[in-house]
Formats: sequence, C-alpha cells, structure tokens
Amino acid sequence: MGEAIGQVLPLAVGVAISPLPIVAVVLMLVTPRARTNGPAFIVGWLLGLAVVGVVFLAIAGPSDASDDGQPATWVSWLKLILGVLLLFVALKQWRARPPAGQPGPAPKWMGAVDTFTPVKAAGAGAVLSGLNPKNLLLAVGACAAIAQTGASGADQAVAYVVFALIATIGVAAPVVIFFAMGERSRQVLDRLKARMEHGNAAIMAVLCLVIGAKLIGDAISGFSA
Repeated sequence: MGEAIGQVLPLAVGVAISPLPIVAVVLMLVTPRARTNGPAFIVGWLLGLAVVGVVFLAIAGPSDASDDGQPATWVSWLKLILGVLLLFVALKQWRARPPAGQPGPAPKWMGAVDTFTPVKAAGAGAVLSGLNPKNLLLAVGACAAIAQTGASGADQAVAYVVFALIATIGVAAPVVIFFAMGERSRQVLDRLKARMEHGNAAIMAVLCLVIGAKLIGDAISGFSA
C-alpha cells in the first residue's frame, strides 16, 4: 500500500492545485449561501473523484495490472497515452495564457454562482473533479498507478482515498479559511482568487507538463522492465 500511495502523491497534488475549482469555491463563499454551498461543493468534489476511482479501479483490478512485480504492458501504454494527452493540455494552456497582469477569461457559468443552490454547488464540484479533462486524466493515472502495484483490493481503496483527500486540499482550504475567520476571510479569499485567476493558464501548463513527463517516463521504464 505504501508503494501505491507514493505513486499517486504527485498526481494528487496536481489535482489539488487546480486554479479554476479554487476560484469557483471562493466565488461561492462570497454569496449569501456560502455556509451551505461551500461544503456542498466539497461533497460533490469528493463524489466526482470517488466515481472515477470506483469505475477505473474496478476495470483495472481484474485486468492483471501487475506482472511479477512490474507494470503490465497495458498499464505502461495507458500511462504513455495519458502523459501525451497532458502534454497537449499543457501546450494548449500555455498558448491560452493572458497578457501579463491580466486575468484569464472566466467560464460563463461562474457568473451564475450567486444563484447556485447546494445541489448545483455539489454538481459543480463533481463535474470539476471527475469530468474536468485535466483532473480526469490525473485520476485515471492514479488508478493505473495504484493497480500496477498489485496491492489487494482493500489496499488499493485506501491508496485511492489518500489520493482523493490530498486532491481535495486545494478546494477545501478556502472553505476552512471561511469558517475559521468569518468575515475577516473576505480579504484573504479575494487575494487568493486574484492570484489563481492571474496564474491559471501558466500554473496549469507547468503542472501538466511536469506530470505528463513523469507519466511518459514511467511508461518508458515499464516497457524496458
């Protein structure tokens, strides 16, 4: 299990520092329904990650992801494909970065955050964690990394729970700040939102580049094992 957790840590951090979901949470925390929508978003976020984990670990578990202690060939191919896709995402994000000192364009749905009910907030969390292309690639990569260790089903589940919890730190932090500081949190959250908006494209580009390169490197190591 320790090996599985070690494999997923970089991927979990990649999900955790995604700027867009953090901005979405901050926007919810400055609305009248902040006390319900913030936690609801976190619940939805965890649910989205859980669904991805259940589906892909169920597929990978019976598929002999580990071969005599080494990753099976199909796992190496999956990592290679995921790595290449992340490099494409990195290139797209880098090209889309706004001029220095200007925030990038926000998705249109963020303008409706003021009207979100807890159910919509939870739905947004689930979509941003489980269906967001970058996060989906990282979560699938985590499932492949866990499955390739050959750990038991229970240990795989624990390793994925650790992945999901670490991946939630980024969006949970603003909620914790809000409840801990109350009205005083507004200034802190505004600064966090501004930094995430200004650096969104660059952060995502570097993040996807590093993790994509890691997955490709793991795949090459698996092919040569």
